[in-house]
This record gives sequence, structure tokens and C-alpha cells, in this order.
Amino acid sequence: MRFPPLASAVDSIEPENAYVVLARAQVLERAGRDIIHLEIGEPDFQTDTRIARAGIEAIETGKTRYTPTPGIKPLCQAIASDISIRCQREVLPSEVVVGPGAKPILFLASLAVIEPGDEVIYPDPGFPTYQSMVGIAKGKGVPIRLMERDGFAFDLDQLRDRINERTKLIVLNSPSNPTGGVLSRSDLEQIAELARRFNCWIISDEIYSRMCFDASYAPTIAALDGMAERTVIVDGFSKTHAMTGWRLGFGVMPSRLAEKVSLLAVHAFGCTAQFTQFAGLEAITGSQDHVQQAMSEYRLRRDTLVNGLNSIDGIDCRSPAGTFYAFPNIRSFGRTSESLANQLLEEAGVAVLPGTAFGCNGEGYLRICFANSVENIQRAVERIKNTLI
Repeated sequence: MRFPPLASAVDSIEPENAYVVLARAQVLERAGRDIIHLEIGEPDFQTDTRIARAGIEAIETGKTRYTPTPGIKPLCQAIASDISIRCQREVLPSEVVVGPGAKPILFLASLAVIEPGDEVIYPDPGFPTYQSMVGIAKGKGVPIRLMERDGFAFDLDQLRDRINERTKLIVLNSPSNPTGGVLSRSDLEQIAELARRFNCWIISDEIYSRMCFDASYAPTIAALDGMAERTVIVDGFSKTHAMTGWRLGFGVMPSRLAEKVSLLAVHAFGCTAQFTQFAGLEAITGSQDHVQQAMSEYRLRRDTLVNGLNSIDGIDCRSPAGTFYAFPNIRSFGRTSESLANQLLEEAGVAVLPGTAFGCNGEGYLRICFANSVENIQRAVERIKNTLI
């Protein structure tokens, strides 16, 4: 039987490895194995009661209808006010587009700016969606390695060597998944200078912006001179507010681009669930105590994991400045990241991700998520030690 051909753009799409490892871990669990899950980047906290109640009340009062595609007015205004503080300028509600998660905004913004053949710079190791969204838009991906010695900052020498007149877009992610690195203002200024010189767009994935251990927010490139008109900030509620299943994200971008992204959104998903948006409104405008409490707990978990890993001969782990990920260097074992991650799952019952799940420059590393209890992290470290030593 002959089947109609698929579009060439989907040929290169790969699954997100975290879900592959999770599926394998769940198979082992069903067979009776005790698995410690450090693979999925999801807060283990429940959504704050006030936020959940706002969503429930919205449903109970009939807020289950279509909304304007860019988002309900109160939420767009609240997002604009919040991002105004981060960017140190007035952000208008017309610059905001709300979506069912941050990923749709990443994809739609990419489709709105990338022409076939345009070059797109993105971090490697980096979130695998970046490579996929470039491929779907028929752009040419140009990965730039992140440097461990510089706290997993962009290799600026490589960036200067690879950026050119064909470069249409630079993708940034700070704090970074998978490394936990945070780009300094100095690094952002150098990237901004290149973006202005070559007239590039910037997509700044700031989903972990509030998950910093040494500041309230990670610095954003959108706050620098001349960058507001060429930067798309992508953010959401999943990580900071433990709202992964609510599916609520947003983009902040120049109004002329927001209009086009909104048009794409009309045809992609129409609008975001109304009651979810009211939950997000409470998350932004209500008490932030739950965020501070979570970050305090993540700090304890980070220190427990990093200190534990560094006590194992052959593992060298930097303390991440943000996110809930550690990215230990395991090169001394002379093994591929994938083989070591597989061994830890199969023999130790500890689910982690190989660094190569985030690009070829992730070889020699593992990504370990510490969104789990201190007790489980301690158990995981002990299992890793007993397996590798």
C-alpha cells in the first residue's frame, strides 16, 4: 500500500528525551522496581491553593468561554506591568500574547520571523524544542556551545565567528535548561551588540527567570538599549508557580510582531482556556510567598545534590545559579552520557538524562533535576555512588 508523503520539515523532529526516559522508568516501576525520578523538569510542589481556587472559582462562575486570542485584558495588563519591572521600561498590554504554555509562543514567534534558509543561532546544550522549531520553520540551525569554565555561558568567540548577514534569529535561555547557568549582563551586552550590528531578532526564553539563587530575576537582554524592538521574551507559569498542567505561557514582543503572532495563534489554538488565565492572574497579582518558599527549598535540594555528587570520585558538578537542574561532568568515566544514564536507571533505579539529549555539546554530562525531596536526593546520590564506585 502506498501512503501519501509527509512534509520534509517533520522528518528531523526527535522526541523529547525526558519523556522517553520517563516511559522506560515507568515500565520498570510497573515491574516492581523502586525508581527515583530526577529526569522530568517539573516542580513536585502542588499549585498554590489561592491560584487553584481562582481557577476553580472561574469555572464555577462560567468563565469557560472563548477569549480574545492575545489573552484576557486583566492578565495582559498584569503581565505587562510585571515585565515592565524586569525590562525597566513601560511594556504595553498590546505587546503581550498569551498561549497554552510557553512552547506555542516559541513556535509561533519563530514562524513569524524565520524565512526558509535563514540561519538561527541557539545554545548547545539547550532545550531540544529550539532545534525543532527552527526545522519546522525551514531555517538553518547554528548551535553555539555553552562553556562550563564560564558558568555555561555562550562561547562568545564562537558566536562572533558564526554570526553573519544570513543570521535572522538568536535564541537565548537564561537561566538555562539543562545547565542551570545564568547569562551575566556583560555577556548579554556583547550579544546585544552583535544582534544590533547584524539586525537579528532575539527570542529570550525566560521560563526560569525567577528561579535564581542570587537575585530576584535573571537579567534580561530586553532591558538593554535598542533591544526592546527586536526581542521576544517567552515566559510562563509552569516552573515558578508549579502550574505545568495548567498550560499557561506568554510572549512579550514589539506590538507589530505581536499582531502577527496573534494571527498565527488564531489558527493554531484560537485562545487559551479562560479559567486558566484567571488562575494566572492570581499567580501574578497575589502573594508571592509560595515562590519564595519554593526557592528556599530548591536551594537546600541543590546544595544536597551538588555536594553529594562532588563527593563521588569522577564526578565534578558546578553549583547551578538558577533553575532546578544540575549538569555534572562525568567525562572521567570514559563513557558516553547515554550509556551512563542507562546504567543508572537500570542498575541504580535513578532516572536522569544524558547531556546529549540537549545537543552534541552535552556529551560528557548528565542532567539531574532536583525537583524532588531532600530524602530522595540523598537516596539517589547513595545509589549513584554505589553503582559507579
